[in-house]
Amino acid sequence: MPLAGIALAPLLVSPLAPPSPRGSAAAVSAEPARRRRALRRVRCSAAAASGGGELSRATLLWRAAKLPIYSVALVPLTVGTAAAYNHAGLFFARRYFGLLAAAVLVITWLNLSNDVYDSDTGADKNKKESVVNIVGSRAVTEYAANVSLLLGFGGLFWAFAEAGDVRFIVLVLCAILCGYVYQCPPFRLSYRGLGEPLCFAAFGPLATSAFYFSNSSRSISSGTVLLPLSKTVIASSILVGLTTTLILFCSHFHQV
Repeated sequence: MPLAGIALAPLLVSPLAPPSPRGSAAAVSAEPARRRRALRRVRCSAAAASGGGELSRATLLWRAAKLPIYSVALVPLTVGTAAAYNHAGLFFARRYFGLLAAAVLVITWLNLSNDVYDSDTGADKNKKESVVNIVGSRAVTEYAANVSLLLGFGGLFWAFAEAGDVRFIVLVLCAILCGYVYQCPPFRLSYRGLGEPLCFAAFGPLATSAFYFSNSSRSISSGTVLLPLSKTVIASSILVGLTTTLILFCSHFHQV
């Protein structure tokens, strides 16, 4: 017999060695673990597809705060103030920051009252980030909204006393009125397709021009120095209004 046949003879004659009992036990014990991992992956994928599970309270509060919305307080004020500085070289830092705080308070009122009245209509019934749903009380949310509005009015009338320009307070009150009829009963014009025009008027020509006029100055020697309405202010206010309106319009797309 050739040497190769002699070497292979034991393998051909003897049966194959049985699998190791230890290896079989390890394979059997590893099978449930693999199944559990696969099940967890399936559950995670299903949760991600359905929008996730329960959100933390901190996440809900962050969403309810809607911080980007407060840019509509900053932009008209800054553009109007810049127009006044460009025209007459006037800038009053204390008045600027006081008006910024007042504008933020007014926007807070808009945000909170919107949640209050949406809860009345049932629009926010399943909206987890609604302030009313988070707090669990419509009355508390409405009270906070009204307090914010009153404090905002205080800042606005303080600025009016500083500037002495009645055009400022008239225009800014008209802008706030637009916000009221936008969402508050019995008007709720946003439900009638008038939200975008009201947004354009409030944050564009009304608010931007009002903040421009807020930079008028009053002194004992020269009396009240009123700023004239210029083409720059008109064009800037229209641009701010269009930008704000487009942002509001595009924010509805995810709800379709």
